[in-house]
Amino acid sequence: MFVVNSYSLAVFFCVVTMLCWGSWGNTQKLASKTWRYEYFYWDYVIGVLLFSILSAFTLGSIGDEGRSFLSDLRQADWVNIGSAFGGGIIFNASNILLSAAISVCGMSVAFPVGVGLALVLGVLVNYFGSAKGDPLFIFVGVAFIAVAIFLNGFAYKKALNKAQEFSFRGVFLAVVAGIIMAFFYRFVALSMDLDNFAVPAAGKLTPYTAVFVFSVGVFISNFVFNTMMMKYPVQGKPIAVSGYFKGSSATHLVGILGGVIWCLGQSFSMIASGKAGAAISYGLGQGATLVSALWGILIWKEFRGAPKSSIYLNIGMFILFVIGLSMLIYAGA
Repeated sequence: MFVVNSYSLAVFFCVVTMLCWGSWGNTQKLASKTWRYEYFYWDYVIGVLLFSILSAFTLGSIGDEGRSFLSDLRQADWVNIGSAFGGGIIFNASNILLSAAISVCGMSVAFPVGVGLALVLGVLVNYFGSAKGDPLFIFVGVAFIAVAIFLNGFAYKKALNKAQEFSFRGVFLAVVAGIIMAFFYRFVALSMDLDNFAVPAAGKLTPYTAVFVFSVGVFISNFVFNTMMMKYPVQGKPIAVSGYFKGSSATHLVGILGGVIWCLGQSFSMIASGKAGAAISYGLGQGATLVSALWGILIWKEFRGAPKSSIYLNIGMFILFVIGLSMLIYAGA
């Protein structure tokens, strides 16, 4: 299988993760013009599963290092399989709530609040679970990012005009999603031998197998979580499963593309975690909050007509995010 053997390459992989995790939400925005997010989400999880299979049989099965995908799956301990599978369930619970938050209050708010909170809590969870990197720079970097999240919240509130109401429902959904999301990565990391991907311990999973099992957890749990969201939606009327089959092929492909983009990021993050450490790899990937905020502000114009104070707050958010992410990179170096 392909293994990352340098820290600089690991950081590059984490940057790719950041771009992917911060960009998949655009596919939901595109689909939302004609498609409820609950229907979109079925295609999204299909895309996640399909890419995990593709990755497992390509990068996960070539080269001389480590075990190939099928060999690794056959020798895997059920405890480690259960850990990666559980990570998929936890992630899906959080991500479907994040999708709901996006539909209510937009990318430029839902991502910085939800994913930003997940970054802060998740870095702490992963660092104490598997300490790697300079703790001072890790924690100070996380503190900068936490302040950036608050600035985004203030910017959103100031951007509302008198005819609009602050969406407590959207922000609440984003907060709950962020708290749950903080724990999924640790479960997946526990299933792997983070100290040696080239010669992993018996029973442990390679990153490619872990992502596949994780994706199966996402897919299976979606029959529970998304069915519930369709019957008890956060906004709008309940919808029937049969409506999913009335969507056009182009609409379905947009959702699948969203899942592929996200899973590419997840795969690169897990591959990089062996060299960078779980806390730094996860933290840099969740810098997606910065990317998604840029998409929301510059492309989707979610802050159109906002006062100058709101613009200054967003500029401050970007600066603090960049400083915080830079500290996370330096912590691993």
